[in-house]
Amino acid sequence: MPQHTDLDPAVVALVADCAGRAKTASRRLALLSRAQKDAALHAIADALDAATDRVVEANAADLASGREHGMPAGLLDRLMLDAGRIGAIASAVREVAALPDPVGEVVRGSTLPNGLQIRQVRVPMGVVGMIYEARPNVTVDAAALGLKSGNAVVLRGGSAAAQSNQALVGVIRGALEASGLPADAVGLLDGGGHDAARALMTARGLVDLVIPRGGAELIRTVVMESTVPVIETGIGVNHVYVDAAADLDRALTIVMNSKTHRPSVCNAAESLLVHEAVAEDFLPKALTALAAAGVVLHVAPEVTRHAQAAGAAYELATEADYATEWHRLEMNVRLVPSIDEALEHIRVNGSMHTEVIVTESRSAARRFVAEVDAAVVMVNASSRFTDGGQFGMGAEIGISTQKLHARGPMALPELTTTKWIVDGDGQVRG
Repeated sequence: MPQHTDLDPAVVALVADCAGRAKTASRRLALLSRAQKDAALHAIADALDAATDRVVEANAADLASGREHGMPAGLLDRLMLDAGRIGAIASAVREVAALPDPVGEVVRGSTLPNGLQIRQVRVPMGVVGMIYEARPNVTVDAAALGLKSGNAVVLRGGSAAAQSNQALVGVIRGALEASGLPADAVGLLDGGGHDAARALMTARGLVDLVIPRGGAELIRTVVMESTVPVIETGIGVNHVYVDAAADLDRALTIVMNSKTHRPSVCNAAESLLVHEAVAEDFLPKALTALAAAGVVLHVAPEVTRHAQAAGAAYELATEADYATEWHRLEMNVRLVPSIDEALEHIRVNGSMHTEVIVTESRSAARRFVAEVDAAVVMVNASSRFTDGGQFGMGAEIGISTQKLHARGPMALPELTTTKWIVDGDGQVRG
């Protein structure tokens, strides 16, 4: 592990110790059968159910601290765990157990003319570092997906969720030990401040991959400063474009679900683009419904009269607003004269996460799908479906907005790399 003259040596040593123990554990995890991994996952899920009251109590302390320090409502929602959410998290762990094991899958293979048998096989990454903010569900998702894919994980959660993460990791490590597996397969960096995160993201040789999840500043810092390979999970500045050929009743349902179903998450919509041809019919209904749901609007000048008529709380949108991930009940609204203008607005302001078109025109849908540069493009469906669970992957490790190795919701295959295996019978190269 490299030296960090600007970091607290005690913190660097703490991270090296945790990552080193994870590295040792990862070698054992790589040899586990699917049955062994699935049994441990079920043990984790059962242990979470049994520890619900303890986890809720720890989470309540984090929530109280968050309110005391003025944490926004959207972030408090992401932080909150109750019995229902813990039950859902445990169910997601069981869903991961039910998924096919990616380790050992033959990606491709062939037999050469000289008789060499070649195959490319999925193998675990090794040690995956997670750096994330006030999302305690990520703690369990990362542990479950890491175990199923044969990886150890080192977790660096935000201080706002410190007590929740301690409780969850304690439950997980206990379940691993009870299953005869190394507790160090899941490690938590508790304390150390920003130095702990920086030491983790530069622990080359001990950590094989870092995945950041959180706000734009966190992700940017990890991408710029990490010397360990990074899969970038981006922010969600997502758009719903209502085309001239849209079914307006369907469009209203999709807009409302995309914005109001859970506005604090990265697959919520932040901007509504409406084709001028349907504005007079669509905007009165849409803005009235958004206003009734408590959505504060950031509108282009041509939308102001519609916002006033709807009785909506609004202000004129700025260029900065169009590139903002609100994390709350706020939404940008503007009109566009064509699909070309909608595509250009998305190109300039989007974050390559999820983009939605509502249209009955097959040609418009084909063009939107072909030209939008995003990890996920929805046709006549809510942006809220960009989710590993909704895609049938089980719990997700994150949603990648980059273009290398993994893109979109990431689950088990994205946590593996490959190894080439060549079987010969004495062949030599001439």
